[in-house]
Amino acid sequence: MATKIAVIGMGYVGIPAAALLADVDGFEVTGLQRRSKRSGWKIEALNSGRCPFEGDEPGLDDLVSRVVEKGTFRVTDDYSVLKDMDIILLDVQTPTEGPDHQPLYESLKEVSGHVGRNMKEGVLVITESTVAPGTTVNIVLPILEKESGLKAGRDFSLAYSYERVMPGKLIEYIVNLPRIVGGIDKRSEERAVAMYARIVKKKIYSTDVLTAETSKTMENAYRDVNIAFANEMAVIAEKLGVDIFEIQKLINSRSERHMHLPGAGVGGHCLPKDTWLLRYGLRKYWAPTMETEFVCLARKVNDLMPLHMVELVQSALKEKGKELKGSRIAIMGVAYLEDSDDTRNTPAYRLISELESRGASIIAHDPHVREFPEAELTRDLDEALKGADCAVIVTKHKPYFSLDLEKTESLMNLPILIDGRNVLDKDQIEAAGFIYRGVGKGR
Repeated sequence: MATKIAVIGMGYVGIPAAALLADVDGFEVTGLQRRSKRSGWKIEALNSGRCPFEGDEPGLDDLVSRVVEKGTFRVTDDYSVLKDMDIILLDVQTPTEGPDHQPLYESLKEVSGHVGRNMKEGVLVITESTVAPGTTVNIVLPILEKESGLKAGRDFSLAYSYERVMPGKLIEYIVNLPRIVGGIDKRSEERAVAMYARIVKKKIYSTDVLTAETSKTMENAYRDVNIAFANEMAVIAEKLGVDIFEIQKLINSRSERHMHLPGAGVGGHCLPKDTWLLRYGLRKYWAPTMETEFVCLARKVNDLMPLHMVELVQSALKEKGKELKGSRIAIMGVAYLEDSDDTRNTPAYRLISELESRGASIIAHDPHVREFPEAELTRDLDEALKGADCAVIVTKHKPYFSLDLEKTESLMNLPILIDGRNVLDKDQIEAAGFIYRGVGKGR
């Protein structure tokens, strides 16, 4: 008899997880996706065997098509299917909001309620969403118990296992990175490990729920801090008149060094918020007055990089005797990550907002993103560059590396290029008659 699995949330975590599980002999997987104007189309796309992601996602299109054809994967918006499920995965987002960066648990609470009202005795529930330390036990567990009338650890199992995915490597990172699993008890832990062992090739580490939750937020805070160091050093390098990318290579010539790359800003679902989730969980449940000064400072540094990009734009325009107010700026890339369509927390949001607040008009280009309400968006690069006073590379999509400089200059009103991702060769660009500014590139 097949093991029936539900995956709630058909996003960058839920879709690859569901498809991989559906490809395992003996597993039948149902994806649950709330139907709305923005996301309802995913249900039809997935049920027809099409992956809804626009970016380059190796292996995922074929995998989704295969499991749909096999009949082991389907998607619905009907939560009553949970009554038959043996395992339920929660893969909904927990963003943060406001000056205090409070986590928004509405989606997690909503789906926990649906699960509690529909789950059967003996089910295993696994939270995969990134959450603040203490969330599984203090938020998810009470809702499940209240709505079901069942007791966690006795009547059902509960675990937490965080995702480590990245657009462009969704399958690779689920299958080929170590997995961390935390259970509320030994039985919950063992059941979760047994399921993940069917799709994960690397070691699966077992621990308690709180340690697993904290591990995820600290892991991303660690990376955020390292990026902040690189970003601050990049601004210093600009002032000194040196190239931070050459310096980064020299530093990393020592094998135990690993200086990260600077850029136009930090985006994605995890890094801009996980520091705040760590801080929130700490202050909410354990140390109300403790401040996490070091990691919060790193957040501030990284959040300032889009503003630094604005400064580079103003500097280059000034060299041509042009004010930012009234200028037409072409934004090249609104996805937060190269060759993906993921715009969650993209630095392009703040960059565009700041440019517009200073009187510039914006047109954005991205080869993968289908909609971007914050600005006029086109997939035609020539259209974006035509009449622009300045073009700003925010995302290092592949097409930008092979920019036709002669054509670009003929399309633009002024030959000005701002490079936020070290895509272009400074000497080559300047030799072609452009004014060039780049993050970490001293003049």
